[in-house]
Amino acid sequence: MDGITITAFFLFIMVQIFAEYEGNLKVALQHEPSQSSLHTSAPKDNQGLGDDFSPTDLLATSLLSCMITLMGIEARRRSLDISGTKGRIEKHMVADPFRRIGTLVVNVDVNGTMSEEDTKALRYVAENCPVRKSISDSIVVETTYSFRQL
Repeated sequence: MDGITITAFFLFIMVQIFAEYEGNLKVALQHEPSQSSLHTSAPKDNQGLGDDFSPTDLLATSLLSCMITLMGIEARRRSLDISGTKGRIEKHMVADPFRRIGTLVVNVDVNGTMSEEDTKALRYVAENCPVRKSISDSIVVETTYSFRQL
């Protein structure tokens, strides 16, 4: 990667998430380690009320969160402060022949001033985050970044 050093530490942990169908196309979910909970609801265009995240919204949300989290880890390793970094993701559905996510459009505006080497490293870890690497190649992911360089 053109002289950029990325240090990775891998710790594999099994995490359980429990789900309960509540009726009316809604599911309650609980994250076992933290006991945090969230709910999903079918979207309006798929027989639901659209009054909460849909399962496909969570996939998109996971990608954006994972990218920014990995950038935060790399920034910390480089003694950079990227607090205030913002992101936006658009989810575009298709039906070919099954309903699925077709495209995810990601925009990340990185807060903080940094070198070109830092920006390359942050972009690299974001593009290689675990969620991104887990998404099927059938989903097009278009990503743009805004960095302020020294």
